[in-house]
Amino acid sequence: MAANKEQTFIAVKPDGVQRGLVGEIIASKELLQQHYIDLKDRPFYNGLVEYMNSGPVVAMVWEGLNAVKTGRVMLGETNPADSKPGTIRGDFCIQVGRNIIHGSDSVESAKKEIALWFKPEELTDYQSCAYKWVYEN
Repeated sequence: MAANKEQTFIAVKPDGVQRGLVGEIIASKELLQQHYIDLKDRPFYNGLVEYMNSGPVVAMVWEGLNAVKTGRVMLGETNPADSKPGTIRGDFCIQVGRNIIHGSDSVESAKKEIALWFKPEELTDYQSCAYKWVYEN
């Protein structure tokens, strides 16, 4: 059984980041409680925190023109039944409680959530080699 407990270090190198591949970040219960603090008085709050703490999550910061709005469109509606085909939730989800992905609902929420999940020094400022092919300026 000891062999099943072996640990190793894995890092996504710059080429993996540039290609959109990411590693996983494990969130603490306290972090998740703070993340969903605006829902604290809702009957599903405790179950949501427990569910989110049940395994690893991948936390990302996306950047670009209208990133919040574009991200929300790509995710689909909170209720997968209302999501269009071609969206993440429309293609991969069935129930609200297991809608597999979170996205900030406003620029203000995004700022709070990014600050909660990442220290400023953990965010790398770089420009993708595709930048000039995506943006005019």
